[in-house]
Amino acid sequence: MAIEPYRRLLALPGVRTLLLVGLLARIPTTAVNITLTLHVVKGLGLGYAQAGMVTAACTVGMAAGSPLAGRLADSYGLRPVLLVTTAAQALFWGTAWAMPFPVLLAAAVPAGLLGLPVFSVVRQCLTALVPVEGRRVAFSLDSMLVEVSYMTGPALGVAGVTMLGSTWTMGVVAAGLVGSGAALLLLNPPIRSAEEDAEHGGARAERLPRRLWLTPRLVTLLGVSAAATFVLTAGELSLVATLERAGDTAWTGLAIGIWCLYSLIGGFVYGGLPRGFSPLLLIGAMGLLTVPVGLVGGDWRWLVVALLPAGLLCAPGLSSTVETLSRWVPARARGEAMGLHGTALLVGGAVSAPVAGAVIDGPGPGWAFAAAGLVGVVMVLAALPFWRRSAGTGGPAGGEAQKAGRAPAAEAV
Repeated sequence: MAIEPYRRLLALPGVRTLLLVGLLARIPTTAVNITLTLHVVKGLGLGYAQAGMVTAACTVGMAAGSPLAGRLADSYGLRPVLLVTTAAQALFWGTAWAMPFPVLLAAAVPAGLLGLPVFSVVRQCLTALVPVEGRRVAFSLDSMLVEVSYMTGPALGVAGVTMLGSTWTMGVVAAGLVGSGAALLLLNPPIRSAEEDAEHGGARAERLPRRLWLTPRLVTLLGVSAAATFVLTAGELSLVATLERAGDTAWTGLAIGIWCLYSLIGGFVYGGLPRGFSPLLLIGAMGLLTVPVGLVGGDWRWLVVALLPAGLLCAPGLSSTVETLSRWVPARARGEAMGLHGTALLVGGAVSAPVAGAVIDGPGPGWAFAAAGLVGVVMVLAALPFWRRSAGTGGPAGGEAQKAGRAPAAEAV
């Protein structure tokens, strides 16, 4: 039964609580950008250009801070990182409502840099709690919960600003982020298994040099991860633009919700399969199936149907990149690697917006679907040469490759 792997996963000690805390902690995190945007527009009475500058500054900080937080967690443990980032979020969100625009813009960078690393922490701790053979199920379920948080957080942010105003909503976000940090501090999930700690000299083992694990092959995995969010974000913008031009703007929320539902279904099915697939196959197929979506015109319902094949591959594609990274990277560098993965996802989404916007304003939203999908396909093709199995090597990240101080080889596509 497809449900049985999930039952076995949730029966593992600590997994159920970690996933629940992770879901609740991600909701205020996903509300950050929309809350900042609406505060600048409605609270400060400025334009969307200024709002975009603030969210871009915060995103730049987050992109730099994610691997930094992971590296510090690898070296000093999780709690010091959570203490600093939780305090930083309390300070920023507790005062941001009163900041004039220039101060808010300047403060957004360190606020992002010291952002609460919920996404990477949950994935790093899942890797420690779940054995290698169960990680595909774990990361599939985690991707589904991420989907739920992105369906919930921004919607609550918009509702909060609409009903309470931006000042009160920023206070609610502050409480949510501080509560999330406190919950993770109290839970204090392990970032390495007991076997990994014993194998490498305790919780504060010697730092592993990047050259031993940050290989060209891993860089291409990060590139493919970025391509996945490029396809998704550009596809979402194309969907919004298509519906707007067709006069179906009122159905935009429902269409995006159905698209997210496709991803949830795909993630659930993928986690229950007897074996997984390469991220190259999943993300390449997702990009390829996105290319023809723009050919569908007329009724918005046909457009939603056209998104079904690519939508089913969203959560499986993203979860497969995390699972692969967890096998390739030694335990002593896992936090930084998960942070780099988070940065790749951020970069892919950030780059897609201006590219998709330019195509939408030029040839049109139909071509933007094609451009988004082609970027994913091209990135996968560029990664292929780096994914060949090396003779006489292989195995999980926790095995002999770590003992010898080497990063393990990739599996074949």
